[in-house]
Amino acid sequence: MAFLDVEQGKRVYYEHFRGDNTPVVLVHCWGGTTRLWNTVVSALLGAGHEVLTLDHRGCGESDKDFTDASIGAIASDVVTLVEKCGLVKPILNGWSLGGAVVMEAASRLGDNVGGVVLTGAATPRFTPTQDWPYGNDRQGSEDSLALMAQDRAAAMKAIADACFAKPVSADLSQWAWSQFTQNGPRADQSLRELIDIDQRDLARQLDHPVLVIAGDQDAFIPFDGVEASIGLFKDARLFTMSGCGHAPHMEEPATYNAELLSYLQKVGGRTSVSA
Repeated sequence: MAFLDVEQGKRVYYEHFRGDNTPVVLVHCWGGTTRLWNTVVSALLGAGHEVLTLDHRGCGESDKDFTDASIGAIASDVVTLVEKCGLVKPILNGWSLGGAVVMEAASRLGDNVGGVVLTGAATPRFTPTQDWPYGNDRQGSEDSLALMAQDRAAAMKAIADACFAKPVSADLSQWAWSQFTQNGPRADQSLRELIDIDQRDLARQLDHPVLVIAGDQDAFIPFDGVEASIGLFKDARLFTMSGCGHAPHMEEPATYNAELLSYLQKVGGRTSVSA
């Protein structure tokens, strides 16, 4: 097991798989673990890619008692791990809240990014505002946080179940819930922050090719907002997974992985929009 020592001796769990092809960094959803990327990791390794995954602060195998478990702090862990592992122009793939994390990490890494993949991503905004009518009702997030304070197991079960729009096996549903049960109360900090975070300027400034993969039945990220976000980027393409919800890589892994690998093949030698 590998750990990154960060804030006052606290540790972040990560896995670094060597490979000869384009490196890929996988950043999981709020409250989950790197295990939720298992089918994606297998596909990437099978295609010879270098892969880096991590558990957010407060989640999975990472320490639970962080003082700072914000989106910015998780992004700083991504940046540090990219540098520590010597990744050259990696593709950053963020799922859900992980999308907000990789947007921040990409801005900090600058030229050392090959591209960005946003999977059911909670960016550029998670909730509506006056000039952005898209997103989730902020009250839903407040209600989830309130339920966590009363019955965390039930809250995690509701979140895990809501990830799927297509029928999945009882085993997969139960297993996904088991991953969400491994987070601690400090992880709630990043979810609270997500309610008001605005990354539209980061989207406009991003100089790398973006692949947006989204299920059109996502219960967390309304699809009209996903469509609207494409116009913010200099170079972005939307791949719609029809009938899928918030976890398209688990609902239709073969389709998801084929699209991801195709993107990696196209951008592997590309470093920026102007290249």
